[in-house]
Order: sequence, then structure tokens, then C-alpha cells
Amino acid sequence: MGKPHALEETISMLRHIYLDLDFDEVFNPLFITDEDMYKQWGSETPAILDRVYYLAGLPRPNVGLSKEVKDKISQFVELDERRSRNLERVLQDYKRGNIEGDDFVESISKGLGIDFESSEKILDLFKEFKELIPVPTNLTLRSHMTSGWFITLQALAGRSELPLKLFSIDRCFRREQREDQTHLRSHFSASCVVMDKELTPELGKEIVTNFAERLGFDKVKFVVKKRSASYYEAGTEHEAFIKLGDWIEIADFGLYSKDVLKKYKIPYDVLNIGQGAERITMIRNKINDIRELIYPQFYKVDFSDQDIAKSIEFIQNINTPDGEKLLKILLETAKQNKDAQSPCEFISYKGEFLGKKIEIKIVEPENNTKLIGPAGFNQIYVYEKAMVGLLPDSKDENSLKIIKNGVDTNISYLEAFFRKVISKIESTKEYGEYEERIPIVRSISDINITLPTYIHQYLRGKGKIDVRGPVFTTIRWSIL
Repeated sequence: MGKPHALEETISMLRHIYLDLDFDEVFNPLFITDEDMYKQWGSETPAILDRVYYLAGLPRPNVGLSKEVKDKISQFVELDERRSRNLERVLQDYKRGNIEGDDFVESISKGLGIDFESSEKILDLFKEFKELIPVPTNLTLRSHMTSGWFITLQALAGRSELPLKLFSIDRCFRREQREDQTHLRSHFSASCVVMDKELTPELGKEIVTNFAERLGFDKVKFVVKKRSASYYEAGTEHEAFIKLGDWIEIADFGLYSKDVLKKYKIPYDVLNIGQGAERITMIRNKINDIRELIYPQFYKVDFSDQDIAKSIEFIQNINTPDGEKLLKILLETAKQNKDAQSPCEFISYKGEFLGKKIEIKIVEPENNTKLIGPAGFNQIYVYEKAMVGLLPDSKDENSLKIIKNGVDTNISYLEAFFRKVISKIESTKEYGEYEERIPIVRSISDINITLPTYIHQYLRGKGKIDVRGPVFTTIRWSIL
């Protein structure tokens, strides 16, 4: 037998309790229009919409076959008149929606009579597909189960026997500014509704008490919320708490607002009860961090500082021995001239590189500063589950402790940045001038560094990442 996830075990238990209490299971709409949000939240809606995810999609571009593109396609296939017409027809059908995205490459392959690999290369030639910007819709991902309940009840009001008792345990999504011990951007709401001619909050107390007893909790208290959510009738929203040392909230319930119900043409009273499946699971399993509950693979493991240091990778890296030689030259130029007063520029290399003539400069165009910013030669250290950037000659007590006892990756901000630049130089083929700049570093990706997801999650839960610092370095290169 395999081992189930703790949350799924709780969800299974909650389902059986609802079914035993004579509730029918449904799935509520997941995609909610912002029009529905305004119906339910009224004047409070703008603040609520700040916490929802809007859905967007890529438009389908109107793509033509220019002479430039035809010439490039001819490198893969002989593009005669028949094939040109077939390709134009495929592009038009895709624009009209007659071809699904999953079938696009296959349609090109059939239209031109070529293999899939060549079709992918041809698709890559159309810059229109690479420059697409997502277009937002008025659809949002459900942030509260209530958003879906109004739509479901509107469909059933007047054609279902009363009392109508329904429950749903499903995902909701909230655009949290950050994830921490108590907040994730997705959670499971265990929610139920009762629709009948006349209802009072006392029914909510009865159901929650029964529910708590079935979960093994015998002490429940109810507190009326001073300020109800806009979709609840004033004075009917309650919080339910169980006694586990301290009083811990386990549910929220109330009667839906009659004004909102009228907007959905629902002529009956509706009681709604909401519970967080994760919260109940944390209580049952005595877990204090929701991240540890949901993602034990990231938080119930341990990595040494050496493991963390070894996991560091460059997002873009040098691919040739000549590139590695060029890296040493750039680092030496930066080191020798790091304190030069700006504006200034230094030619670091001019000559042959991978069969092309290039010139590379390190530049600082701004006035009254230096060629290399203060954090340019910071190196990355790992110490006690923390990844930090420090100058190797730092003198303050805390930095000295990290430098002495931590793992020195021997990766400086400039080295990581230069590796990205050289990778681009290696792939640059057309004549012209190019530029890459690194300003203030706020995250590891700013200096061209990445971590495996499991290490990144681990550091967010167990330690920290702090590589902030001003680098302000610009590289300009020319293909001559």
C-alpha cells in the first residue's frame, strides 16, 4: 500500500462527514467573471479583485509569408508555389481558430510534406509568435467558494426540493503577496450550503457542532463577526472555534445577503459554512507550517550547506573553451579598473572569437560613480541554510563568521553576469552593436543564477536568500 497525502486523507474524511449529514456533492464553477464579483461584493469589489487571478490568453497573430521568411524556410525545404499556398492556408486556418495549438506543428508538417523537426524550425522563424503578449479577459480564478455557490444555486432555485443541502471540496486561488507559514496561493475550501424558505444562524451552529464532534473535538464556541463580508446578511456571520489549548478557528458561516440573492433571482434563504481543509489537516497532524504540510518533499528534508552550494547553476552559461578564456580577460579588466571614475569605458578584448571579429568594452556611462558598483565582486556563500552575497574582504563580525565558517562557492556576481554575456556573444552572428547591463541585484536570477526548485523551496522555508546589492555594470560588444 502506498502512503496518501495528509491533506487528501482529511478531504476524504470531510466528504464522508458531509455525505453522512445528508449533503449532496457538487462541483462549483471555477472560472468567475468579475461581473459576478461585483454582484457579490458590491463596493468592496475593487479591494477583493486585488487578491484574485485574472485569466489571460495569447492572441492568434495574422502572419504572412514575407520574402525574408521564405528565404529562411528554403534552408529547410524547397518552397515551391504549391507549398507556399499550403503554408499560407495553414497560417490562416490557425488565425481563424480552425487549427488547435496542439495540432499546429503537425498541420505545417502535412501542408509542406516534411518531418516534425523541420516544421518546428520553420515555426521558430516567425517572430510574430515570439512577440505575443497575453490579453486579459474578465474571467477570474475562483478565490472564494461563495463565488461559485451563487451561480450553482441560481441554476437550482425553483426546480429542486427544499431544503437543498449541497457541499463542495475544491481548490480556490488567492493572489497572496507572499507565501508563508499560514498562506499559500492555492487552498482547498470545504464548503456547504443549505437553501430553504426560512433559516437562522442557529442551524449553522448545529451543523458545525456536529461536524466538530465527528472530527473528535468536543468544545466549540461561536463568535459573531463585528464586520461581515459583503455577501452575508449583517449580523449573521459567525466564526467557530475549537479548544486545543488555545481557541482555534475551524469554520466560518452565515446567511447570504438577501440583496445579493435577489440579484441571482434566488427567493429563498441560504446558509453557507466554509472550512479550510488545510487548517483542519494541520490541527489533526499538529503541523504549524502550511508549506510543510502541502510540500513535505521540500520542507521535511535536510540539505547541508555543501549540498546547497553544489546545486547552484547558471541560467545562461559559456559553451566553448574560447568563451572561458574570454571570461578571464573580462574579469581581469574589471578588477584592474573597478575604481575608475565614471563616465568611463575600457576595451577588454578586440580580435578573433569563434571565427568572427569582436570588440568588448566594460562601460559606465553615468557620472560621479565607478566602473564597477560596490557589490560587483560580492561572492556567494552558504552558511546555516542561508545563501548570501559578501565581499571576501568584508570586516564586520557577522560577515567574517560567514566567510570563515560557510561554504564559499567562489562565484562572484560579475562572473555569473559575464557568463551570461559571453553566452550571448557566442550565439551572436549578425554584425552590429549589443549591450547588456546589470543594475541593482534583488534576486539570484538578476545575476544569472538559478537553483533547483526543491532547493529554492527548502531555503524559503528553512533559511533565506539575500544577494541584494548594487552592481551597475554594463558590457557592450560589437561584431565587426
